[in-house]
Amino acid sequence: MMYIRFPLSLRQVEDLLSERGIDICHETVRFWWNRFGPLFAAEIRKRRIHHRSHSNWRWHLDEVFVRINGETHYLWRAVDHEGEVLEVFATKRRDRKAALRFRKRAMKRYGRPRSIVTDLILPH
Repeated sequence: MMYIRFPLSLRQVEDLLSERGIDICHETVRFWWNRFGPLFAAEIRKRRIHHRSHSNWRWHLDEVFVRINGETHYLWRAVDHEGEVLEVFATKRRDRKAALRFRKRAMKRYGRPRSIVTDLILPH
């Protein structure tokens, strides 16, 4: 959990554990992270969704062109104020209808944000 909770390197976690009498290699910490990290992340994400009524809860919507199988598509992303990617949507067309459909789907799943930061012009 130290590697997840704090901005520590694998070797720093190894040193902290050795000071407490636990003799392990930094590769063991990496192995534990690869094995149990997704479980910890899922639990953190689940708690974050239940407590989403923060006063600064805000979304950033962005859009980029991507090539999928040689064809140009439009990729929409919704990112919360903590940098967590909430929703991703790819479409062949860039239009207002696609943007509204994406926003509606994200709001249905994650609730209404307090504010939306974007360079798009969307109705509230």
